[in-house]
Order: sequence, then C-alpha cells, then structure tokens
Amino acid sequence: MLFPTSRVPARPSTPGRRVRQLERRLLAYAGLEDLILLYPVYAVLFAEHGLSTAEVSSLFAIWSLTGLLVEVPSGIWADAVSRRALLIAGPLLTAAGFALWVLLPSYAGFALGFVLWGTGGALRSGAMEALVYEELDRLGAASRYVRLMGRAAAVSMAATAAATAAAGPVFAVGGYGALGVASVAACLLCAVTAAALPEHRDGSPADPAEGTDRRRVRYAGTLTAGLREVRGSRSVRNALVMTVVLSTVWGALDEYIPLLATESGAATQEVPFLALVVWAGVTMGSLLAARAEALSARAMGAVVAAAGAVMAAGALSGAPAGFALLGLAFLAFQLADVLADARLQSAITGPSRATVTSLAGLGTGVATLMMYAAYGAASRHTGHGPLFALFALPYLGVAIALARRPSGCTDDPADAAEAAEAAEINVKRLQ
Repeated sequence: MLFPTSRVPARPSTPGRRVRQLERRLLAYAGLEDLILLYPVYAVLFAEHGLSTAEVSSLFAIWSLTGLLVEVPSGIWADAVSRRALLIAGPLLTAAGFALWVLLPSYAGFALGFVLWGTGGALRSGAMEALVYEELDRLGAASRYVRLMGRAAAVSMAATAAATAAAGPVFAVGGYGALGVASVAACLLCAVTAAALPEHRDGSPADPAEGTDRRRVRYAGTLTAGLREVRGSRSVRNALVMTVVLSTVWGALDEYIPLLATESGAATQEVPFLALVVWAGVTMGSLLAARAEALSARAMGAVVAAAGAVMAAGALSGAPAGFALLGLAFLAFQLADVLADARLQSAITGPSRATVTSLAGLGTGVATLMMYAAYGAASRHTGHGPLFALFALPYLGVAIALARRPSGCTDDPADAAEAAEAAEINVKRLQ
C-alpha cells in the first residue's frame, strides 16, 4: 500500500456504534462549516461599500497572514489542552467575523472579520485530523481514516455548492442581512456539533488554573516534541513535504479558474458552471480516495504525472470543453492529497500530532503565498493557459519522487520508537 493508515492491523470486526457516531458527527461538522451563504457574494459586498480592488486584495492578505501566524500555535494548543475545544472555538470566531461584516460594513469591520475567520480556520487545522485519527485508532478502526476524511471533504464541497445555489434566492428575500444570519447560524450549529465529538487523550491535558509560566513551559515542550519528530523521523519528514507540495499547486491554481474560463471565451454567466465541473472532479477525488489506498508508489506517481499532463492539455485547449480535463486532473490531485494526509497521520507516533499537522499547514500556507506571487509576476508576460501548463511541472517532480521510493520504505522501527519515546518523555518532563 502506498499510504498505510495504521501502524498496527485494524481489528477485523465490523466498526461499532461509536465509530459510526464519530463518522456522523464529523460529516455534520464538515457540512455545517462550509454551509456559508456569504461565500459567493462577500467580494461583491466589499465592492458595494466602496472598497477598491487593491483594498479587497489587502483583506485577502490579512486573512492569509492571520492563518499563518495562528497555524502552529493552535496546533500546540490542541496537543497541550484539548482538540475538541479548538473545534468548538473555531466556528464561534468565524461566526463573529461574519456578523461583523453585516453589522459594521466598513474596511475596519471587514478586516477584523477576516482576522476572526482566519483565526477560526487555523484553530480547526491540525486539531481535526489529530482528533479523528486518534479516536479511530483507539477504536481499532484507523484503516477507515482515508475513507472518512475523503467523505468529509466531499460533504464540505457539497455544502459549499448548496450554499452557492441558495445564496441568490435568500438574498432576493432578505439581502445581505439574511445571508449573514444564515451564515452565523450554520457556524453556531457547527460549534454545537463539535461539542458532541468524542475526545480520549492518553496524556493529561493542561490544567486551566496552572500559572502562566507553567503553561509556557508546557507549550514549549509540545512544540519541541513536534519538531523533534519531524527531524528524527524520515517517514514523517517525507510525508510532510509530500503533503505540502501536493496540496499547494492545485489549491492555488483554483483561485484562477474563473480567469482561465473568461480567457477561454466563456461568458460571465457560464463561469460558475465551468468552475462547478472542476469541483465535481474534486468531489469525486475525495470519494475515490479509499479505493486508491492499495496503489503502489510507482502507480500513484504515474497517476500524478498523468494528471499534470491532462491539466496542461485542458488549460492550453483555449476552449470551455477543456474544463472537463481540468476536472479530471483535479480529481487525481485531490485523491493524492487525501492519501498524503493519511500517510502523514500514520507516520506520526509521538504526542504532538496536531502540532506536526499544523507544521504541514504552515508549510502549505507559505508555499501558497509564494505561488500567488510567482503567478502574479509571470502573468505579466503570458496568459492563464500557459501558466497552468507551467505550474503542472512540479507534479512531474512529485511523480519522479514517488517512482524512486523503494517499496515499503519506512524508518527503522527501533529508531522510530526511540524518537517517539524521547518526544513523549520530553513533554511529560515539562508538564
């Protein structure tokens, strides 16, 4: 298997009631988190209140930078305190941000809303993956991780599509106020769902009453344990890098799909439908991830290389029909993305799972900002089609790296166990 999902064989018995409860609650959380009716129109809201394109771009920068600054600290907090607590707090902060947009529609209100939204998203990042993997592993069902996370991603995308479809009729009835109320309500329900998620930790969480200095020592120990695992485990390090590379390129290119569509001759009213074709592919990639677990490294490398070629062909076609090829390519990228996350979770053995996952999120965030800068600079010299083809090249490098990986290549079990034990002892010593 290319991306094993458990360090020990899963129990052969059928997953019990608690596994099914976890699955239902996670899917509800994923759906409610993206059932945001403000999504398709918030840029229009900003423009209607007098913001220029440069000001709107600065808001996006504030959003991205907030996520980057909070990403790793939130992972440390999730490992040291409670992952479920962060999954509750994230939607509440996001709800407050959306409320500000409607109640205080000004640059300052929009900026503060993005800070709250960026913080809420960062709190979820890392904490969700760590909680789900360890709860499944505790129940002997870690082999279901890929299938569950793939389904969660598909539900999230379906919720976004539903919110997009509902935004127009709701706006016609109640304007931005109605969209804001619906979006805040979805976030509040998401927080309630998070409160129902199970959390069983091997270590003792931090005491809320402990002193500031003691908390700082605990958090520093958690970060040190996470960094030590990345440095000391080749499997973790390789999986982290692969996760960053796989998710960065296509995740950044997604923002430019509308511009590629208009360049290809699509009318404005046709652009959402072409984007929907691409995201249908992404949804299918999420659903098919579990079936691809048994692919060898070389086979997966061939899939990624073919996807890069298909994306380039679709983008260079210069026709709306090429978006079907883009959808097929994004299907493969999303599938590989889900499997890479599963491989990272399986490779982590120490106590700082959310911290390590957040380090991957930080790497993805930084790489995405660099990708935006590179795309923007290159766009002065060529069109979107050639740029999509150019940025397909990194996937050729991914394919080569996968093809060169020896079969069954992992850390020495003794070395991995020693690194994990040292990291755990380090955290406990500082507690």
